[in-house]
Amino acid sequence: MKAWLQTLVDFTAYCLVRGLVAMIQILPLDMGDHLCRGLAWMLSGPLPVRKKVIENTLNQIFPGLDDDRKHQLTLSMWHHLMLMVCEVAWAQRRLHRANWQDHVSFRGNRGMLQASFSERPAVMVSGHFGHFEIGSYTMGLMGLRTLAIARTLDNRFLHRWVERFRGAKGQEIVDKNGCAPIVDSHLRHGGTLSLLADQHAGEKGLWVNFCGVPASCHKALALFSLANDAPMLAVFTRRINGRPMQFESTLLATADPRPDANGNVDPNCESVETLTNWYCRQLEIMIDLAPEQYWWLHRRWRTPSARAAKRIAKKWPQLARAA
Repeated sequence: MKAWLQTLVDFTAYCLVRGLVAMIQILPLDMGDHLCRGLAWMLSGPLPVRKKVIENTLNQIFPGLDDDRKHQLTLSMWHHLMLMVCEVAWAQRRLHRANWQDHVSFRGNRGMLQASFSERPAVMVSGHFGHFEIGSYTMGLMGLRTLAIARTLDNRFLHRWVERFRGAKGQEIVDKNGCAPIVDSHLRHGGTLSLLADQHAGEKGLWVNFCGVPASCHKALALFSLANDAPMLAVFTRRINGRPMQFESTLLATADPRPDANGNVDPNCESVETLTNWYCRQLEIMIDLAPEQYWWLHRRWRTPSARAAKRIAKKWPQLARAA
């Protein structure tokens, strides 16, 4: 009886979401933008969502920022997030092979294409920045086939719908639990792996200095690259001038574990730690470009345990207080 009731609740939620998406799909871009600004005002003021998480995060990362600027950053972030939802709905009908040039421009696309179509595997890393969903969708339009790791949603109806959107243009999604053999096989056959690199890894993760605050990172990201001789590409897709359905996809930097013609190894690829620190630096550069397009409500920075705090204090004395 309980399982049947949960199924009914999940299906009802799915129908409501699909109905909302159908309404969004018929909205003009400017009307959708105005709607998102109104929702952002509510979520950052009268009906605050995750207010304590956002305030705590901004206080850690921007300790010198005054209250007015923090509120403006929060408001802009919510506007960005609401537009993300609308753009996922719009992309299915308004972004296709015949008109993608009207919505997306590329920087470093030659390097991105060379890595993706090479016989060697590649690992693309980004974060909860810009519009990573549109980035993956656009790469599919360009003919790039990638494998991504994602958590299965609790609502199986919504999960199947989201999976259909992500896989509509060729992206394959695997659940993060037990995905290692699938990922290794994909990379051994020269595939491209697409990852969000700013997920909290818990106490067993590798603690690094990220935006001036200790953060736990998964070691697997660097291992995927180093163990498979796969270059790591730091990429992002961000909105231009706050306009809906206007993006720039960029290859920011590349770290290649393969020695060059003289036998020299990229110092960023000497170990798991150096490569993890490298991609964290690239994420910081992305965030600096458009801080309002980062998910500050995402619990990226969490309080380490007493044992981890001691290790952090020894490694970075200047971060001992933050830890």
